[in-house]
Amino acid sequence: MVYDTYTNQKLTFVSKNRMNYIRIARRIILGLIIILGICIVASSVGAVNIPLTDTIAITINKIIGIRIKSNWPEVSESILVNLRFPRIILAGVVGAALSISGAAYQGLFRNPLADPYLIGSASGAGLGAAIVFLTGLPLLALGGGLLPIAAFIGSITAVTLAYIIGRRQGKLGITTLILAGVAVSSLAGAITSLLMIKSDPNLRPLMSWLLGGFSGSRWNDVFVLLPYVFPPMIVLIFYSRALNILQLNDLHAQTLGINVNRTKTIILLCASLVTASAVAFSGVIGFVGLVGPHVVRLIWGSDYRHLVPMSAVLGAGFLILADLGARVIAIPTELPVGIITAFFGAPFFIYILKTNKKS
Repeated sequence: MVYDTYTNQKLTFVSKNRMNYIRIARRIILGLIIILGICIVASSVGAVNIPLTDTIAITINKIIGIRIKSNWPEVSESILVNLRFPRIILAGVVGAALSISGAAYQGLFRNPLADPYLIGSASGAGLGAAIVFLTGLPLLALGGGLLPIAAFIGSITAVTLAYIIGRRQGKLGITTLILAGVAVSSLAGAITSLLMIKSDPNLRPLMSWLLGGFSGSRWNDVFVLLPYVFPPMIVLIFYSRALNILQLNDLHAQTLGINVNRTKTIILLCASLVTASAVAFSGVIGFVGLVGPHVVRLIWGSDYRHLVPMSAVLGAGFLILADLGARVIAIPTELPVGIITAFFGAPFFIYILKTNKKS
């Protein structure tokens, strides 16, 4: 009889767990459908407005691959396929990457105010970009862009230094890691400032990159970025349950079967790789890693099984809309995307701070 009772309880647990994942999958699918609608609308709007029907027809014809009658202007097809489609897709991928990294960092550091740039990714990428812009190195080399390569190397180097400093006696200390990240960020920022003071070129390209943007995005950028961000994002989603357990103290997490040190290292490695890859192609865009996870918390709660994947969906939609605003607010000029995300993200961040203070 005891065995039967135990079996029934186990079956009930499995059923509830299965229903939970079905619910998550439905939310992700609904979110992706909404993002698709946002992408179509964003593709139609710009310095040259394109009818929504033409945008849908070109999308079906060129992206989905279903051949339909082509009765739209060739210039509209060229604008969409060569300019707007790669830009919007890149913005969506970067938004998803920064947002899911923010969710992972918040779970890892047990701090809802942590963001993807906490341990030096942004400052390291900024230093790499400054070296390219201010030392006369060519922007194009080896058949590709040298700027994203330099930014990626700078970001990874900064995070690696913080990790080496923060790891003590074979264990990853969260507090030490944060302090190490602050020190590395300050050092990288100081070197960047020194390069800017000692150099005498036009600083506008560097400042524009530091504020982030997707001007000049190409399909090649999308194809290069995807292999770097998708595999570690899948790993972060797989470790979302472990992030729930890590909200307990390390001893309790170990008693529940979690190898705490290895789990922290894997999550940190994947989140840092995703952040470095995204920043390398977009520049330093702030607040995306805060807005996405916190919107998910307000709607669906703090369960990381929901929080991690839905943060990616929300982050993608948020950055696509922010990029749309950057393109259309000051036509014919274009604003850096980081300015738009700051205008929306800073008030939201202040709201979160006030809410946490009251609670």
